[in-house]
Amino acid sequence: MEEIKPDAASSTAELGLAPLGERLRARRKELKLTLQEVADKAGFSVGFISQIERGITVPSLVSLVAVCRALNLEIGSFFQQPKGNPVTRHDNRPVYGLAGDGQRAVTYERLSASFPGNVLHSTLIHEPPGFRSEPMSHEGEEIFFIVSGELTLELDGDRIILEAGDTVHFPSTRIHATWNHTTETTTIFHTCTMDVFGDGDPLGDPRTSVAVTRAVNRRSAPKKPKNNIGN
Repeated sequence: MEEIKPDAASSTAELGLAPLGERLRARRKELKLTLQEVADKAGFSVGFISQIERGITVPSLVSLVAVCRALNLEIGSFFQQPKGNPVTRHDNRPVYGLAGDGQRAVTYERLSASFPGNVLHSTLIHEPPGFRSEPMSHEGEEIFFIVSGELTLELDGDRIILEAGDTVHFPSTRIHATWNHTTETTTIFHTCTMDVFGDGDPLGDPRTSVAVTRAVNRRSAPKKPKNNIGN
């Protein structure tokens, strides 16, 4: 992930970025780890790790945290921001891009600061058309506020269509995934209690780090989308 211009529709080639998969593969080989070993440490399938390395799949930020921990990479280095600064200016905020080889970038703007005892981590997420995150569950809780566009949120197999202005708040222990089902970029104000910036322990102490699991065995045939916001 590198700092880029705030253009969520740009590809990695256009941005001049080394493909994410290549960087992760190089790190895995440097550590002399197999795909299976990384998958086991990160809590994902071998196929998912392989797809990331080949640029077929773009991981979500939470999934990237898990993979970085498996590879002893500091996720916090991707979000450089002055410690304790409570203000970010709209025209002077770093934008970071995450994309697969030749794919449109998912971009993030860090909103929250870091200070002793802080538990909230907030970002503006710009998801390009068609982007899907992998199903997962982890400790904590999170809130989505749709700033613009639409987003499909899947919670425990039920699909909820969120429109601009809609919010959803749920425990992260529920299996969840997102999908930008539209043809336009969707912007989400996302807040969670998982340390996605690595401010506390970027490499993840095994005694305290959040366990992230991919919902391999909970996948089922897609259910009919339902808009049950407020129900």
